[in-house]
Amino acid sequence: MKTLLPIICLLLALSSCRNTEKNDKPTITVTIEPLRYFTEAIASDKFNVVSIVPEGSSPETYDPTPQQMVNLNKSIAYLRIGYIGFEQSWISKLQENFPKLPFYDTSAGVNLIHQQCSHSHGNNGEHGIEPHIWNSTENAKIIANNICNALEEIDNKNSDYYQHKLDSITEIIERIDNEIRNIISGAEKTFLIYHPALTYFARDYGLEQISIEEGGKEPSPAHLQSLIKLCREKNAKVIFVQQEFDMRNAETIAKELGVKVIPVNPLNYNWTEEMTNTAKALCTK
Repeated sequence: MKTLLPIICLLLALSSCRNTEKNDKPTITVTIEPLRYFTEAIASDKFNVVSIVPEGSSPETYDPTPQQMVNLNKSIAYLRIGYIGFEQSWISKLQENFPKLPFYDTSAGVNLIHQQCSHSHGNNGEHGIEPHIWNSTENAKIIANNICNALEEIDNKNSDYYQHKLDSITEIIERIDNEIRNIISGAEKTFLIYHPALTYFARDYGLEQISIEEGGKEPSPAHLQSLIKLCREKNAKVIFVQQEFDMRNAETIAKELGVKVIPVNPLNYNWTEEMTNTAKALCTK
């Protein structure tokens, strides 16, 4: 992080010498692509919304590029998702470097899941906060409301506009929730996933998520064997793997159990599609 600072300072100085294009919309920066989806749904054509963590990168370990830091200097607000690793590592530094930039926490009001874990999401202490709050329809409505509040504070003259957009996205979220409940009504209640990104999804719908990771690291052979035994007991039929993680251990378990490995992307910009596809995968025979 320290090695970036001289470069960042130089680029910021160069950037300040350039004239801003008159017709540019104001820019809001968010942490991840799903948060960009919700923000764009409510901000619509009033703002340009960009995410720091690009699709395909892990928000647990991502470091921003110097150019992203320059671009952040042009933003009028930063919306964070809450507790993801990138934010735990970088938010304090960003606030220090950009003291005039308002930061908004879109996790405010979410019923957070606190769990004891030895792996790190950038959390403090042994009892970590599960950070993947956006993979939940209940949480999505809270996130959307927080985004609307932030936009109204930034641009109060368009408050009615943002409230109208909030009503629209809330209807979409509720429709997705109903679709998911119908889809999974006959599904198995237990699933495996390499990295436990669907904890809130599981809570919403009374499912059980089993993580292949062992303490945030590659599972040991003994751990793999215990997982295979547990999956047989629980009758788990689906193993989810995110694109940024190695599939080999998941494939080992799948071969032993005779079940399918299904790719998922909880960081997908298209939140509605990802949520319904995840539900449909649980019904895979």
